[in-house]
Amino acid sequence: MRWNLRLTAANKNIWKASELQRGLAEHGLVISAGKMSGLWSGQPVSLKLEDLDVICVVLGCEIGDLLIPEPDKVTRPGEETGQQAAASAAGSAVAPAVVPKRRDGRSLPPA
Repeated sequence: MRWNLRLTAANKNIWKASELQRGLAEHGLVISAGKMSGLWSGQPVSLKLEDLDVICVVLGCEIGDLLIPEPDKVTRPGEETGQQAAASAAGSAVAPAVVPKRRDGRSLPPA
């Protein structure tokens, strides 16, 4: 899925995250500046369905305006991703060595 908040907001003449943040607060959804920045400039890691309802009301949009499906990014059984196919075609399907590390990031002592 592709997050399309900025374009949807721009179509409603909302050009700044702070403008949208105020509109959301007026409808009972208070969002911190940090979370608003993530919603505005990136792909949200998580978002409550109730929050999506408020965003849609404030922007006067449908959920399909905010979330754009990208089915081509889904790997189907039996298909290789573009990177895997390129590596196989180039004959460089050798995976890099995995070096175990401790949780604190330091290397383990040799066995």
